[in-house]
Amino acid sequence: MHDILEKSQATFMSILELLLKGGWVMVPILLLSVLTLYALIERMVVLYRSARISQKWLTNLYNQLLTGGIEEAKLLCEQKNTAIANVIKAGLENLPHEPGNLEKSMEVAGQAEIHKLEKNLSLLASIAGIAPMLGFLGTVLGMIQAFMAMAQTTNPVTPQLLAGGIYEAMITTAAGLIVGIIADISYKYIVNKVEKASYKIEQTASQLIEIVQESYKLEHINQANEA
Repeated sequence: MHDILEKSQATFMSILELLLKGGWVMVPILLLSVLTLYALIERMVVLYRSARISQKWLTNLYNQLLTGGIEEAKLLCEQKNTAIANVIKAGLENLPHEPGNLEKSMEVAGQAEIHKLEKNLSLLASIAGIAPMLGFLGTVLGMIQAFMAMAQTTNPVTPQLLAGGIYEAMITTAAGLIVGIIADISYKYIVNKVEKASYKIEQTASQLIEIVQESYKLEHINQANEA
C-alpha cells in the first residue's frame, strides 16, 4: 500500500512538473478546465432537479383538475418547483376564467424554462473553441523561445536540446486540446439532455391541455343534464 501511494505521488509530481513547463499559457488553460467542470456539474444538477417528475405526482395533479380542484393543482405545482411544474402552473393561472389562453401561457412559460436550462451552454461552447487556440498560442510562443535560445547559444545545437525545447512547447497544445475536447463533449451532452427535458415539458403540457379540455367537456355535460 505504501509503495502504491509513493508511485501515485511520484506520478502526480511528474504531471505537475510537466504542466509547469508549459509556461504562463497553462494558467488560463487550467482556469478553463475548472470552468468546464463547474459548468458541467452545475448543469447536470439543474437538469436533474428540473426535469425530474414522478408519475404519481402527475396522476394526482390530473385527478385534481378533473374534479375541478384548480387551486389544489396550483399548490401541487408550487410544492414541486420544477421546470414542468412551473410550466403547468403558468397555464393554470388562466383557469377557470380564460381557458383559451392555457396553451399560449404554457408555451411562453416553457420557452422561459428551457432558456434557464440552457444557461452556461454558451460558456462550454466558447471554452471548446478557446482552449485549443490558447494551446496553439502557447506552443508557438514556446517554439519561438526555443529557437531564439538556440540562435543565441555558442555551443553546438544537439538533437537532445532541440527535442527538449519542442516537447516543452507542445505541452500547451496537448493541454488545450484535452480541455477543448472535454468542453465540446460536455456541451453536446448537456444539449442532448436539454432537448430531452424540452420534449418532456411539451409532452406533459399537451397531456395537461387534453385533461383540461376533458374536464370542461364533463362540466358542460353535467350542466346540460342538470338543466
